[in-house]
Amino acid sequence: MSRRAVPKANTAARSAQRGGCLMTPSIVRCIDLPPQRWRNGGGTTRELLAWPAAEAWQVRVSVADIEVDGPFSAYPGVQRWFTVLQGAGVELSIDGAPQRLHRGDPPLQFGGDAIVACHLIDGPTRDLNLMLRHASGRMQAATDGHAWSPAAAQCGLFTAVAGVCQAGTQQVELPPYSLLWFDTAPPSLTFTAGQRPASLIGWWLAATPLQAQA
Repeated sequence: MSRRAVPKANTAARSAQRGGCLMTPSIVRCIDLPPQRWRNGGGTTRELLAWPAAEAWQVRVSVADIEVDGPFSAYPGVQRWFTVLQGAGVELSIDGAPQRLHRGDPPLQFGGDAIVACHLIDGPTRDLNLMLRHASGRMQAATDGHAWSPAAAQCGLFTAVAGVCQAGTQQVELPPYSLLWFDTAPPSLTFTAGQRPASLIGWWLAATPLQAQA
């Protein structure tokens, strides 16, 4: 689905510490970003992260509002991760193979060069996208109060609910539908929902650019 690049809007979070080295993660809230209408008119995108630069990104995190059925844009050489944040879900045809995805299902990974058609199951959806170019990584659901080890150069958390993310002895308070991002990943992170019970609290994101793998 065609879309334009959106400027980043980062605010400073509390510092986190790794082996005595100070790290300052960024926080981006969806509510602070104006939606950018796709050229084909089928939806909008809010770009939360484009690293290292908007026009030459290797790691991109965005939230899309899909309003009508239609094709996904091709991104040759890009690894894509996709999950449903709100709505009844989507049915994707990926190179002719059907794949239904509802809120709460594990994130779906597919190649950016795949031919993808999207059918809305029952009305518009809001979806989280992680795209990796010249990088490896993953997206997975967070578990309330359970530690997660990124095993990556960079990492982040996209929240579905308000809560507190802990990195070592440091804590960061997060609102719902926001991205917390570390350019240098700490050894582990734990996210605790502000209200319980909370079955779906957010998604961990990990990325390692190829140069960091050498």
